[in-house]
Formats: sequence, structure tokens, C-alpha cells
Amino acid sequence: MIPLSWYLIFSAALFCIGLYGVLSRKNSVAILMGVELMLNSCTINLLAFWHYYAQVRQAPQMSPLVFAAIIFAVAAAETAVGLALIISAYRKRQNIIASDLDELKG
Repeated sequence: MIPLSWYLIFSAALFCIGLYGVLSRKNSVAILMGVELMLNSCTINLLAFWHYYAQVRQAPQMSPLVFAAIIFAVAAAETAVGLALIISAYRKRQNIIASDLDELKG
């Protein structure tokens, strides 16, 4: 059995990689990928805690799994909306550098 601490360390490392990607990249697509990594690390934490809670209690609840499915659905919607905004910005300005997209008007 893998200890809970390994899951938490892996999730923290994944979150730090995603945070580094968000803070250090200029490309909007790379920033979006960093946000996705951070969401996935939160999902790993949620499922790890659910797994160990179910083992201790001996009566697994389905609500954390449903919550994880909702996280995946929100992540998919965020990706779709984010990519639509990036494509729209690229068509308008021929550039997807985040610092150049600071104005909302044309």
C-alpha cells in the first residue's frame, strides 16, 4: 500500500510545477496548461484523502468521486473557454503573449 504522504508530496510537486508554469511563461497556452496542472493536483489530493478515509471508515462515500468528476468537468469547460479566448485574441492581434493582451478593447 502506498502511504498517503507520497500522494501529498506528488500532488504538491505537481502543483508547484503548474504554479511555476503560470508565473514564468509568457505564452497564454502555457499559462492555461499550468492552471490545468494545478487543478489536477487538487483532484489527486481529493481522491487520496477519499481513499484513505474510506479505508478507515470501511464505508466509502461517493460524494468525493462526484466532486472529482465535477472538477474534471469544470477543468474541461475552463480549457474550452480559455482556448476560445486565446484563439479570438490571436485572430485579432496575431499574438498570444499574455503581457500584450492586457487591454480589453480593440
